[in-house]
Amino acid sequence: MKVRFQADADLNQIIVKATLRLEPAIDFQTAQAAGLAGLEDPDVLSLAAEQGRILVSHDRKTMPVHFGQFIVSENSPGVLIVSQKLSVSHVVEDLLLIWLASEPDEWVNCLRSLPL
Repeated sequence: MKVRFQADADLNQIIVKATLRLEPAIDFQTAQAAGLAGLEDPDVLSLAAEQGRILVSHDRKTMPVHFGQFIVSENSPGVLIVSQKLSVSHVVEDLLLIWLASEPDEWVNCLRSLPL
């Protein structure tokens, strides 16, 4: 099984579009498709976990705290915090590398920052 991604509402949507354009087989759900607009971080983490998707977010301020609280009682497929200073192409390359070279169980309850 391949890694699946969930874009947070704050993620630059160009990242999602560029990733899917480069590799259409990647399962990368937009925040809009998941209905994440207006949801609090714990709810976003819960929805991503229910669907087995690694959450991809720019939210370096509050997401790590909520993630830490979330994994105390539930498992998470993981969270990737993307620096807003990175170019879209660099982010897409990292996401593609994760998709190609790792398995979903390698990311369970992991919080990582991009760049790798």
